[in-house]
Amino acid sequence: MPALIDAIDIKRKMYFEFENTPYYCLDVEVSTPTARGGQTLVRLKMRNLLTRAVFDKTFKAGEKFKEPDLDTVEASYLYSDNDGSYFLDQTTFETITLSADKLGDALNFLLEGAIIQIDKFNGNPIGIQLPAQVELAVSYTEPATRGDTAAGNVTKPAKLETGLEIRVPFYIKEGDKIKVSTETHEFAGRV
Repeated sequence: MPALIDAIDIKRKMYFEFENTPYYCLDVEVSTPTARGGQTLVRLKMRNLLTRAVFDKTFKAGEKFKEPDLDTVEASYLYSDNDGSYFLDQTTFETITLSADKLGDALNFLLEGAIIQIDKFNGNPIGIQLPAQVELAVSYTEPATRGDTAAGNVTKPAKLETGLEIRVPFYIKEGDKIKVSTETHEFAGRV
């Protein structure tokens, strides 16, 4: 039987199961009552790992949650088509298929052969974990013209090899490899 976790013991970046669904804790706020006999409340900002929805919910300090049956496997990205995206489990060499709703915007950061982590709940794939930054090549951007950089921190639009469009500094040109934050979708540096 999985271990039980008290609501008061849940910390940021922890996983827990609520109503037979796995959740990830984004933030915790504990409210201690000033009156005698009042209950300590725990407000959790949590992400549903199946739907990716984020919401706040308040629990009593003594409420208990199960530890979810979560497993993470390393896989490489193969390709995508109308039926979903395909990954190769690096341990069992099985092909894992994920639908577009489980990937969200992750395809903007995936190149063929990229190694990522796939989350499984009760043995079924539910989503992927991307690295904090990925390296992608710039497939199109306007060339910088003389005098453009006089204003200081000026950026221009650029299209990356995956189709993602972001803003980059003026010195970046077509063919350059850059680092992109998978969380903010912003330029994070040159490779």
